[in-house]
Amino acid sequence: MRRDHGGDIDAAAARFGAGDWIDLSTGINRRPWPVPGLPALAWRALPTSAGAQALTRVAAAWFGCVPAHVLPVPGASAAIQLIPRLLPRGRAAVLWPSYNEHGASLRAAGWQVTDTRDPAQMAGADLAVVVNPNNPDGRDWTPATLAALAAQVGHLVVDESFADARPDLSLAGSAPGNCVILRSFGKFWGLAGLRLGFVIAAPDLLARLAEATGPWAVSGPALAVGSAAMADLAWADATVVYHAEAGLRLDRMALRAGWQPAGGTHLFRLYDTADATIAQERLARHHIWTRRFPYSPGWLRLGVPGNRPEWDRLGAALTVR
Repeated sequence: MRRDHGGDIDAAAARFGAGDWIDLSTGINRRPWPVPGLPALAWRALPTSAGAQALTRVAAAWFGCVPAHVLPVPGASAAIQLIPRLLPRGRAAVLWPSYNEHGASLRAAGWQVTDTRDPAQMAGADLAVVVNPNNPDGRDWTPATLAALAAQVGHLVVDESFADARPDLSLAGSAPGNCVILRSFGKFWGLAGLRLGFVIAAPDLLARLAEATGPWAVSGPALAVGSAAMADLAWADATVVYHAEAGLRLDRMALRAGWQPAGGTHLFRLYDTADATIAQERLARHHIWTRRFPYSPGWLRLGVPGNRPEWDRLGAALTVR
């Protein structure tokens, strides 16, 4: 069953016409890490254990934890689908609003799911899910707050897919034993098509997850690109600075258009537009695609433009009535 997500430029083009679309609907970095040419062996041979171990070491250094607690997976979304099936079914609490795959995957796996807006109301759940910083409103919680919550639930899943620019929020280096932390590669490094993510958890759960994903779950090119990209700290520092400044610029543009900031992260901003359908269609007529949400008539989410032509087109679209 199709669920509501960003992306799907083909559907946007079918409604508003083909052309050079700017996709700001996903929160994926539009200034991706520059992928170099890869050795032919990365494409021709099966992934090696040495390649997986190299990526695990680099990723652990980035996350601030030990390699034994890190498992590369074929996208964070794969882990979202599998983890509910690896834990004993029971009552789950999802901090809402949230990335909708969490609740959907839990329900599909037979969990009883309750949506809540307050972490204090999650106590006693067999499994609690928190996205930190949150998608789509950017709310965040300190590691101490989440560690305290972990002591009150059976398992705590923390989705840190948008935390690469905010290491101060990450629980990875001090996670209690009942925590499962999800990290995305595609968002911050802007290479979602690589289908790479990570799970940080106790080794016994990682062993079960590795068995569930099977051998060669992460491709050779993903291992090679992920290792090189996550070791490029100069690029990462420049990316954080760009997006911090760009978020402020995007907020100023939105305010001039009459929208009110409603939250966000380094990679996307959320606005209350009063009527998100009208706002989305206004930008779509300029071939700029954005994300609205079925549960909020006013919320519109925009990713951060990646270059001057994209900024110029967005600015023009926001000034035309």
